[in-house]
Amino acid sequence: MSDLVTGDAVVLGLRPARLPSRALAFLLDAAVYVTGYLTVSFGLTLATASLDFAAQAAVAVATVLLVLVGVPIAVETLTHGRSLGKLACGLRVVRDDGGPVRFRHALVRGAMGVVELLLTFGSVACIASLVSERGRRLGDVFAGTLVIRERVPGARVMPVPPPPPWLAGRFGGLDLSAVPDGLWLAIRQYLTRMGQLDPQVGAAMAVRLADDLVARTGTPPPPGVPAAAYLMAVVHERQTRDAARAFGGGAAQAAPAPAAPAPYAAPHAAPYAPPHVAPYAAPQAAAPVAVPPVQVAPVQVAPVQVAPVQVAPVQVAPVQVAPVRPPGGGFAPPA
Repeated sequence: MSDLVTGDAVVLGLRPARLPSRALAFLLDAAVYVTGYLTVSFGLTLATASLDFAAQAAVAVATVLLVLVGVPIAVETLTHGRSLGKLACGLRVVRDDGGPVRFRHALVRGAMGVVELLLTFGSVACIASLVSERGRRLGDVFAGTLVIRERVPGARVMPVPPPPPWLAGRFGGLDLSAVPDGLWLAIRQYLTRMGQLDPQVGAAMAVRLADDLVARTGTPPPPGVPAAAYLMAVVHERQTRDAARAFGGGAAQAAPAPAAPAPYAAPHAAPYAPPHVAPYAAPQAAAPVAVPPVQVAPVQVAPVQVAPVQVAPVQVAPVQVAPVRPPGGGFAPPA
């Protein structure tokens, strides 16, 4: 086992892959890539039969670089270090710090693999892997990577320390739905290994993890609670909820079971009785109505007195008519 120490003073127990398992994974990958190369080459040969020799040679070189170099780099980048052969053998390519590889790591490994694996038929890679303490070839040394074994015998899982008794059950109403799985894994790894860390480094990691957890839940911790104890209590609450969901005990403890409903009783129906209808009676003639005589009192009309109307005499002024003069300018008519 390789004990790698990260910048946070966390010891990573990685199991480097040795030469036999790596050689078997390479043979499986090589068989797949060579089969694909032959298939593509046969198709391109038929497609470029009408071209000249120089064009066919260029196509052949491009096919070798694409299928035997480019495809392994792309597969290793997209699968984060798990090619088909490595997946079958339980291996994986990781960085020196245990993180997943990226394109630049796969590119350096692929470029060095042309010299180590293709041109020298794997002899240089075998010698470098035997000499290296962690079984690395030259491509791993230049890329800063390591091939590890993922499929290892099951080790005993360290339990999470229980929280203090005065914190048990105090976070029953905490909303944990927004906490990602990566944060839970980091908290669990810290709690199971906090005894192996330096006290100052461990306290700083606990504060950082507690701040991330508070930011996800949105509820501040009780005042005066240490960060490590807060993490223990929240993890214990999550484990309790998971167990309740898995075994169905949460609903029974949260609320009492409802009482069984009373059996349904059909309503008692009384026998139908037809309604009583009275026999039809013919209407009787109405009795005559006596009308008393109406007496009309005489109406007395008072005489109407009309006042005499006095008309004032109308005086007409005399009209004076001017004498009519004959037309002309005042001259006497001619004789």
